[in-house]
Amino acid sequence: MFNKLMNSFYYGKSGKGDLTTEDMPTNRWELFTTTLRVRFSQLVRLNLMYVLVWLPLMIVLTLNLTALLQMSNHVDLGDGTSLASRAAMQEAATEEAAAPETAAAVVSVSDASQNVQGIIMVTLLMMIPCIAITGPATAGVAYVTRNWSRDEHAFIWADFKDAVKENWKQSLVISIITGVTPAFIYIAWRFYGNLAAEHPLMIVLQTVVLMIGISWALCVTYMHPLIVTYKLTIPQVIRNAYLLGIARLPFSAGIRLLHTVPLLIIAALGLLWNPLWALLIGIGYYLLIGFSLSRFVTASYTNSVFDRYLNPRIAGAKVNQGLWEREPDDEDE
Repeated sequence: MFNKLMNSFYYGKSGKGDLTTEDMPTNRWELFTTTLRVRFSQLVRLNLMYVLVWLPLMIVLTLNLTALLQMSNHVDLGDGTSLASRAAMQEAATEEAAAPETAAAVVSVSDASQNVQGIIMVTLLMMIPCIAITGPATAGVAYVTRNWSRDEHAFIWADFKDAVKENWKQSLVISIITGVTPAFIYIAWRFYGNLAAEHPLMIVLQTVVLMIGISWALCVTYMHPLIVTYKLTIPQVIRNAYLLGIARLPFSAGIRLLHTVPLLIIAALGLLWNPLWALLIGIGYYLLIGFSLSRFVTASYTNSVFDRYLNPRIAGAKVNQGLWEREPDDEDE
């Protein structure tokens, strides 16, 4: 019964065509906008399935962000008071009943710094299993969005399930490394930073640690698309991802920055408007389409990179799928 329900909701009409030859795009931007428009509603349905594996991470980040915001209200402002204590005293003053017990606790800057570091460390450790479990599902979504982004058909549930079954081991390894990396970078950065106070040369190791984290963040963009597109071992996936990341360094950085735009908008809304409403808007965006749209953008980009650097080197591999390349005879007519 469950399979029938998933089939009816996610499969759609199997005989429906996508684009005619005359309607086919002639460049990557046209292909992206056209396929996004055609697949938008399906991306929403795909996201409703994909978001389930991201819920633990969303909960962890929300709870710890709330803890940080609450702590900021109790930090000493330099005169023995905090934002919370000032608000409490102002409220008490308006009621003409100022009492010592109405003032909120004040935390020194040094104590607040230690508490913040503790919350960050706990958050990063809790993120490891939360990110690790997303790997197999990411492989399934990467396969579906790869097909859609080059105007190929893909059933949401069936192709997602098949891609997960075929690639879950490799994708799980990648997601585990991705989950461990932030905690490793934070611990190593603080460790070498403390040593740098006495040994300035430790700054070099700090820089190396930072570069490791940045390079992984740039190259992980290519890893899941590589896993679902080619038959590669884990070392081959990582090696090719790093080669592509270096070859397309400005674009690799650009695509990662593009994925942070929704978060930056949410942060701006929180600072300029209302933090609670900004958080709710952000949660709503990612629950509705945020995760699948991010994978679709990544797939559109990596398809073009693969067509430029990998597919021409593989015998029989198709290039520029979804694009209409005019033949010389067509130009003469």
